[in-house]
Amino acid sequence: MANPVSTHLDGDHLANALISGIHTVIAEQDFLNKINVFPVADGDTGTNLSLSLGAALGVLSSPGEKHLGKLMAAIADVMLDSSRGNSGAIIAQFFQGMSDSAGDMTRFTTVTFGKAASMGSEYARDAMSAPCEGTILSVISAFADSIGHDVSALGEVDFPKIIDHALKRAEQALFDTTEQLDVLRKAGVVDAGAKGFVLLITGMAAYIIHGRLTPKPNLADFIAAQGETSIARADDESEYRFCTECIVSGVAIDRRKLREALSDLGNSLILAGTKRKAKIHIHVDDPDSVFSLARNYGVVSVEKADDMHRQQHSSRNAVSQFAVITDSAADIADDDMDRLDIHMVPCRIQFGDRGYLDKISITAKEFYAELDSNAHHPTTSQPAPGDYRRQLQFLASHFPDVLLLSVTAMASGALQAAQSAAERIGGPGRVHVIDSRTASAAQGLLAIFAADCAKAGIGIQETIAALESLIPQTRCYALLRDLSYAVRGGRVPKSLQTIASLFHMLPIIRTVPDGRVASAGFLFGKHNRVRRFSRFVSRRTLAGQPLNVAVGHALCPDDAALLERHLRDDLPSIHSLTVTDMGAALGVHCGRGTLVVAIQPRIVPCEIGA
Repeated sequence: MANPVSTHLDGDHLANALISGIHTVIAEQDFLNKINVFPVADGDTGTNLSLSLGAALGVLSSPGEKHLGKLMAAIADVMLDSSRGNSGAIIAQFFQGMSDSAGDMTRFTTVTFGKAASMGSEYARDAMSAPCEGTILSVISAFADSIGHDVSALGEVDFPKIIDHALKRAEQALFDTTEQLDVLRKAGVVDAGAKGFVLLITGMAAYIIHGRLTPKPNLADFIAAQGETSIARADDESEYRFCTECIVSGVAIDRRKLREALSDLGNSLILAGTKRKAKIHIHVDDPDSVFSLARNYGVVSVEKADDMHRQQHSSRNAVSQFAVITDSAADIADDDMDRLDIHMVPCRIQFGDRGYLDKISITAKEFYAELDSNAHHPTTSQPAPGDYRRQLQFLASHFPDVLLLSVTAMASGALQAAQSAAERIGGPGRVHVIDSRTASAAQGLLAIFAADCAKAGIGIQETIAALESLIPQTRCYALLRDLSYAVRGGRVPKSLQTIASLFHMLPIIRTVPDGRVASAGFLFGKHNRVRRFSRFVSRRTLAGQPLNVAVGHALCPDDAALLERHLRDDLPSIHSLTVTDMGAALGVHCGRGTLVVAIQPRIVPCEIGA
């Protein structure tokens, strides 16, 4: 096919070129993940670039003739909203610069395209608090400088010629990144973000020079190739734990002051966007410090925080057959989360107009303090679709299978949201979404079991079969200190609270095998309530069977320790017992002082299928 572009590039041809380039990046996302060692070796550059660039495909593929200026503005806007990670934020700012340069143009000449690329390069560099050579910035600069040199020396030349020259310059700059950063030299790789940008230009060049439109890849075809590429990895763990991002919308955002304020919180700061809408990307240990600061400059939305330490561990995991992820309705001890590399998608908590990411931007202690002091009773909601999709796509690019264990569908829309996200991911791995039909510590026990199976080398299908058998046998009981929180949340009528208070009744709730949360009865009187709760649970547990037990508590650690001692006396067949904080999933309705007991028959992973 003859090249469709000569001396001018209109909106329709630019759209096709970008579609071709984005498809090229998506096809190589697994390789980009494998060579990702800078600035953090968390193995997600390919995933982040695929999500960042892929978000523009809807705009680019829309029917009808495309006005170049309006197209560039729409691309810049959607990429800013959807950008992920360092490289995604930098590329979004590159397109913002190109858009501002294009203005209301109907087509690019090689001269105006060169000016737009130059402005995009400047915007990308200015977005970073500490620009570093040997990264995507170097390759973007080489690309823009090549076009600027050609149009300066040759005037109005054909697009195929300047793109061909610029691609060669970008490829050389990419090759040079290995020697520009010690971490790349040590690992023997080029910069992953820089490689992603070169892939984008490669796909665009295929269309502009040869008229070839790279098709969207079928990533299922890459499953067999998992693990075939062995890339040296950096051993250093990231200084900060969370890759934190959000959007700030306002009238006249003072980006200089915002950048200065953010720079004290962490590193890898990128501030992209405009005075009306800015995208923050930064690595920190306390994501809420970023969100709180950002609220001083405008309305904050699209908050996210990815655990880079857990991503690093998972990307180097050569043992597990699959990855395990759950939502933050599951209560799991930190030691088990770290030991088994269990990933977690945060639910959303809303106190009036203030929102939080459960267990990330608000701790259990902070949640209960806010619950007691805030005039607004909180609401909880399932994780945002983008949170699911981002984490699932990352895991599916590192494991042939991903097992997602959701909070009971009877109490939340999380299961449906997870299934929808799983259908849209672009990773080669298969995602299996399971309804735990429970919550809190019981959901945690099921996630731990699945992760133990993965670590033991048990296959995904054997694990799912064992889970389906274990789910109805996993019990969860919660003893409430009072009903005031459930009344505030509208779950229980005030009259029932009055009766319970009058007769000194302590309600007990439980999950039933079909996933519903139901009443299990009452304890009468507060005297020895922990001792009597232990007996209540033990009488409903099959004697003699080895058990895994988890105790959760809502800011009452002394009661939890006492409950642990009583359970060990009442249930001598306990094999393991862990104690952990109880999160917001039940806490929003049960309140401070609640105790939870989850009980599960012990199944040894290595005996599955034996």
